[in-house]
Amino acid sequence: MEKIASFQVDHTKFSVGMYISRIDDDIVTYDVRMVKPNGGVYLATPSMHTIEHLFATYARNSEFGKNIVYVGPMGCRTGFYLLTRGISHENAIKLVREAYTFIRDYDGEIPGCTEVECGNYREHDLASAKKDVVPLLEKLQDYTVEMLDYTWHFDKNI
Repeated sequence: MEKIASFQVDHTKFSVGMYISRIDDDIVTYDVRMVKPNGGVYLATPSMHTIEHLFATYARNSEFGKNIVYVGPMGCRTGFYLLTRGISHENAIKLVREAYTFIRDYDGEIPGCTEVECGNYREHDLASAKKDVVPLLEKLQDYTVEMLDYTWHFDKNI
């Protein structure tokens, strides 16, 4: 079998950031990387679960809601995938920045966090989620479209 696109990226050459993983017709898959790949520190499942609920809820209720195809966690526990259709790369960066600010500042009930709405509603951790979004949020403050390319980060020791 052929290697899928995400396995063809050298995970030793980039860190926390947002990247274009692939483009399929009009759907863009963004790699929203919250911790360094193979860095020894990974997102805890309860935190990721909470981030997923808040990120997806925010994105689908934002001005770009109709352009969101999917928001979901990476199995390696280093970040999320964001799939969009019909929004610019600048607006995708803006959306993630705004969503992660929302998560960092969130103090309410976790959306979709009942037995009826979620398959594992007891496994959430809002306090950790709020802390875990900060490194990427800081990284995205001056992020540019050029930085969405993995290779922009190669050999920059970041």
